[in-house]
Amino acid sequence: MAWSTSNRASRLPSDWPRIRLAVLRRDRRECQLRLPGCRRRATQVDHRKPGDDHSLENLQAVCSACHSLKSSREGNEARARLRAARRRPEERHPGWVTPPKGS
Repeated sequence: MAWSTSNRASRLPSDWPRIRLAVLRRDRRECQLRLPGCRRRATQVDHRKPGDDHSLENLQAVCSACHSLKSSREGNEARARLRAARRRPEERHPGWVTPPKGS
């Protein structure tokens, strides 16, 4: 989801710049993901687990290439879950009888 259409920035804590800098320093500005195409130099901070847990333990320094790949993967997985949830259940054969519980 693009930042222009996201409410994510409004959900960041007021001291986000300080937290972001602390994470980048802790990780020595080295990307922690190291996905294919990694630029090694981290300029961004990302959550390890999705959600709004902005604790230092849940944050990691990442390069822009890895951040894009990870965000894209997470978005595709979320859309796949939504599509699967909308899928109609398979129709059962009209002659199928469900055995009583405990049989």
